[in-house]
Amino acid sequence: MTEQSALLLRKQLAELNKNPVEGFSAGLIDDDDIYKWEVVIIGPQDTLFEGGFFKAYLTFPYDYPLRPPKMKFITELWHPNVAKNGDVCISILHEPGEDKFGYEKPEERWLPIHTVETIMISVISMLADPNSDSPANVDAAKEWREDPIGEFKRKVARCVRKSQEMAFD
Repeated sequence: MTEQSALLLRKQLAELNKNPVEGFSAGLIDDDDIYKWEVVIIGPQDTLFEGGFFKAYLTFPYDYPLRPPKMKFITELWHPNVAKNGDVCISILHEPGEDKFGYEKPEERWLPIHTVETIMISVISMLADPNSDSPANVDAAKEWREDPIGEFKRKVARCVRKSQEMAFD
């Protein structure tokens, strides 16, 4: 299976390099490892994250695309759907099949038709529109619900500033 997944990932990377998608860039952390990618998401316009450069790692399983990659922000990101350690928690990155908690429909979860592009588009829309129903960061979700333009906005602004400084290191 590894050969097939490596081929598919190489194809997706080549496609993204040839036809970049607005809002993010992608490349390999190490040219010898097709299973570990580095992506940079540009904070979407007209959101609190605008102007930020958020770096994350995508780690693909050897049986990709049967199972989803894991995504982890390296840049600090204050967001209801990003755990404090950087792990991204959105439906399409969850293992395929039934949700034992009953929150998600199977078609919202991982499907082998997803690509790096569809994952990144979902993550960008998550930044613009957090889901505070099943948060990975409970504190951020609480602030987002109770004080979105106060404390939440301040913490996001700090992350945006830090991300800009780190982008040019």
